[in-house]
Amino acid sequence: MKTTEQDSAYSSLELMSSGQILEGINREDHRVADAVAKAIPAIEKLVEGILERGGRIFYMGAGTSGRLGVVDASEIPPTYGVTDKFIGIIAGGDKAFRTAVEGAEDSPELGIVDLMAFNPTPQDTLVGISASGTAPYVIGAVRKAREIGMFTGCICCNEDSVLAAESEIPIVAVTGPEFVTGSTRMKAGSATKLILNMISTSVMILSGHVQGNKMVDMQLTNRKLVDRGTRMIMEKTGMTDYGTARSLLLEHGSVRAAVESINADK
Repeated sequence: MKTTEQDSAYSSLELMSSGQILEGINREDHRVADAVAKAIPAIEKLVEGILERGGRIFYMGAGTSGRLGVVDASEIPPTYGVTDKFIGIIAGGDKAFRTAVEGAEDSPELGIVDLMAFNPTPQDTLVGISASGTAPYVIGAVRKAREIGMFTGCICCNEDSVLAAESEIPIVAVTGPEFVTGSTRMKAGSATKLILNMISTSVMILSGHVQGNKMVDMQLTNRKLVDRGTRMIMEKTGMTDYGTARSLLLEHGSVRAAVESINADK
């Protein structure tokens, strides 16, 4: 039996107090970071391969796994100012982000169709996401990706899965049985989110979109980010006038461009 489907270590959950439930969930969550830590060597190999290829990164999954991929991909443009680099694809389409689409993950052919709609090339990378490691939708896409020369990796939470065997770089974080038996949106989902954060963040840092520890290409989508960007400019240039720094930020559209303009005028 898959580890993620094994019986919970806890029983009679309905008889627990709210505090006991919360403590039990938290106790299990502590296991997640350790499981992810063991997968770092594989994550590093995937990141290095992505950087070598230089193309787009596709996340493909179904259900919770698909939603996590879409969320991570959607956060890259506002955070780093990079569009069309990370692409999240979920079985069943955008509708499945809010509502379960019956049978969407059971078709390997649909995974192939959804991937090929983006005209992938050998420079691109596909990261298949499936907690169980058995979703046909994802496996079909990974097989097709390898056939056309894409670089492939996966994120799953069971050892010896079909998806891991089909992927060049399998990332396996064994988080164990869930607090609620089979509810992989819990520990498996948390591990998946952590790994996605690690992949996209490290790729963006190593691609030059962070200077020091600052997001110099972030989009200015709200007052908080405009204020953050203004203070970043002041810190990086020694400028003391907040209003001038803010005006330059809004004029140039990013911290990087504003700082380059200021330095060019010195």
